[in-house]
Amino acid sequence: MMPCDRLAALAVALLATIAVSSARAEIRIGIATPLTGHYAWAGEQTRAGADAAVRDLNGAGGLLGETLVAVTVDDFCDPDQAMAAAQKLVEEGVPFVVGHQCSGAAIPASTLYEEEGIILISPAATNPRLTDRGLRYTFRTSGRDDLQGRMVADYLAEEWAGANMAVVHDGQAYGEGIAEETRRRLDELNIETALLEQVEPGQTEFSDLIAAFETSGIDVVFYGGYQSEAGLIIRQAKARLPELGFVVPDGVASEDFWLIAGATAEGTPMSATRLPAAADVVAAFRAAGTNPIGAVLYAYAAVQAWAQAVEHAGTTDAAMVADVLRQKQFDTVLGTIGFDAKGDVTGFDPFAWYVWTDGRYVPKDLTE
Repeated sequence: MMPCDRLAALAVALLATIAVSSARAEIRIGIATPLTGHYAWAGEQTRAGADAAVRDLNGAGGLLGETLVAVTVDDFCDPDQAMAAAQKLVEEGVPFVVGHQCSGAAIPASTLYEEEGIILISPAATNPRLTDRGLRYTFRTSGRDDLQGRMVADYLAEEWAGANMAVVHDGQAYGEGIAEETRRRLDELNIETALLEQVEPGQTEFSDLIAAFETSGIDVVFYGGYQSEAGLIIRQAKARLPELGFVVPDGVASEDFWLIAGATAEGTPMSATRLPAAADVVAAFRAAGTNPIGAVLYAYAAVQAWAQAVEHAGTTDAAMVADVLRQKQFDTVLGTIGFDAKGDVTGFDPFAWYVWTDGRYVPKDLTE
């Protein structure tokens, strides 16, 4: 072989070595969330929180000496698209996924991650079925609908004693789940639900529903679902029944709710994801132009907990990391948290009461 040929061969080998080394020098993680469609506003919260956590970890030296790289997929908050998105992450070889935002997407996708040995930590899926199935690799930093449903029902019982109550939901995993948990708790309190109704996602006209409120003499409505339908229902109902009360859950924690409902939303109580007091991180998000509401800090905490479990285990192997997640506690923007045997978060109360006023929601105790 001529000297120049040897040099060329050495160069090719060196480039191949560098390429292999580079490939081995990064850990790819998945972010699965709705980035288009009706619920893209919520998906952006998860992406913003997870991206920030990845950036901050890399700025502190990475994980196990390697750089974290986020692979983001759009699940459209849809069960079928969630499976396609999850399959893409499987093909990418990720050991960990932050997501999915919606319960209806997280529940089916979690079965695939379980089969493939991939850790899933959802920052927002609240349906109890996500963790009640005994999956080894599924966790969440958000609360559960049964906890929130009990909280809502207890509030209704205290604030609306003797009132005629209606429970309405949108038929989706999240909306129906929180509605059913609220109704179950009301039954435990021997409070009859005077009206139980279902609407459709994307529905814009609610005259029949409002007529049912009138016929049943409803005093207060709990709506299980998201901000668009909630805003329209309140706006249309208040035009005919100005004294009708409303209570909404964390799925309504979006500025779009006020944009749709307008002043008719003034004073509406909302049980929502607690906003943690991580002052430095909150300040950093706001300085970057992001309001760290909803799932933002919960996604950030999901990455933190997984990364700390990986450091403790010394590997990204799902079985070993899952064991650490259930055995240890982790310092996060939510405070010191852990996970129980099912994979549900422990260490703090994930829900609090807020009130909508003047275009935003504020802690309820500040308005009393």
